[in-house]
Amino acid sequence: MRILSGIQPSGKLHLGNYFGMMRPALHLQEQGEAFLFIANYHALTSVHDSARLKQDTWDVALDFLACGLDPSRTVFFRQSDVPEVHELAWLLSIVTPMGLLERCHSYKDKVSKGIAPSHGLFAYPVLMAADILIYQSNIVPVGRDQKQHVEVTRDIAIKFNNEFGEVFTVPEPSIQDEVAVVPGLDGQKMSKSYGNTIDLFGDMREAKSRIMKIVTDSKGLEDPKDPATCNVYALYKLFADDLQRAEMESNYRRGNYGYGHAKKALLAIFEESFAPFRARRAELESNPDYVEELLRNGAERARAAASSTLDKARKAVGL
Repeated sequence: MRILSGIQPSGKLHLGNYFGMMRPALHLQEQGEAFLFIANYHALTSVHDSARLKQDTWDVALDFLACGLDPSRTVFFRQSDVPEVHELAWLLSIVTPMGLLERCHSYKDKVSKGIAPSHGLFAYPVLMAADILIYQSNIVPVGRDQKQHVEVTRDIAIKFNNEFGEVFTVPEPSIQDEVAVVPGLDGQKMSKSYGNTIDLFGDMREAKSRIMKIVTDSKGLEDPKDPATCNVYALYKLFADDLQRAEMESNYRRGNYGYGHAKKALLAIFEESFAPFRARRAELESNPDYVEELLRNGAERARAAASSTLDKARKAVGL
């Protein structure tokens, strides 16, 4: 079973990225043949600063490797190191109905948020389909907001196979329902667009400052509190084990336990949990040639799979 996942390098990764995408992606290593790519072509729909894109791409690579990605078990690569994906995107585009793309929610949502309505943004689902189909992926883990794009991929694959013969594996989405929405400082979903994030590898003084700004209700120190409605506890429980969660829940309900105490506990468990990752990231950052070699090796493995699929697709259409 081949499992594919990707992440855009569109800014510093934060706790929402880690618990929502990174940690589940790292678990793919134990479930099958995992392909994980840094989607820097896709990022170009919103990032037009070349220096920033290059740095963000590099940071994503460091972050994943620091957090436990094993390149001997996962094919880890930059999307831009596999040019075959673009030729396949064109071959797929010839069977993609305009109406299919016009119905995509993501395009409408991004345009409504001020992103320029470019062809790249409109055709994003076709490139995503090429990313998935070129590796003959069986499973694509996605959140519910990306489920439609995998459905579009399935439609495109079926249409191509019907017109030109069986070339592509029709993938199945794996909806990540078990991944809770990670709240940001203001209680909304943690997102760079909301400015409510806690960076994975930012300065710890900045992390402390941001954690202390997490919005809570106005209950006083002595008042009992409900952990189920608290943004601080919602973040704490992502790190904590069962015993730690039970202890904090008891503290909340007993009273004489303030939100300041809870925020300090969150800071401590965040710092403790990420200390090994921070050390590993510093080690990787000091050895860029090693990281580059890992990415290039991953790209070679990815291109071997991609070339095989592209050859079949080219022959199928008569090229």
